[in-house]
Amino acid sequence: RRFPLVNWVLIIANALIFWYETRLSSGTLRGLVETWGVIPAEFHASLYTEWQTLFSAMFLHGGWFHLLSNMWVLFIFGDNIEDRLGGFNYLIFYLLCGLAAALLQAYVLPASRLPMIGASGAIAGVLGAFLIFFPRARVASLVPILFIFTLVEIPAVIFLAFWFVSQLFSGLMSLEGASGGVAW
Repeated sequence: RRFPLVNWVLIIANALIFWYETRLSSGTLRGLVETWGVIPAEFHASLYTEWQTLFSAMFLHGGWFHLLSNMWVLFIFGDNIEDRLGGFNYLIFYLLCGLAAALLQAYVLPASRLPMIGASGAIAGVLGAFLIFFPRARVASLVPILFIFTLVEIPAVIFLAFWFVSQLFSGLMSLEGASGGVAW
């Protein structure tokens, strides 16, 4: 087993960029998100000048929960995929998954003017790869039992199902504008 260098670089890069985001005024942050997030209507209108947002949006996050939930899942599962694919292939896979997710959302909501940000699409690809490579794996997870969180080993597929439901809920909330005007 190799040290998961690429996975750590991705986590640290996301954390540093979010730290930078927290230092900005709300107006400047909004401008950053509107410039570097994927806005489907602008993407469709000007693919040649907006293509880089497909990548930059993966490194922006809409709040602490958004960042921490994405990076926690990447920390748990990403190293296994990097070990299986190798560092360079893992990086390409991660970026392509994020790219595919952004393109799919831009295709589904082509007139949306809501900036899309976050690593959830790339992480969804990592989780899908985990299910393919390790279908019977179990993960230690904190589970609330009578208001007390207990460390329990559960099938990874159950953990991934909870992640998927939380992403679906967050996505539906962002469609309603309840997430502060950002789709994630």
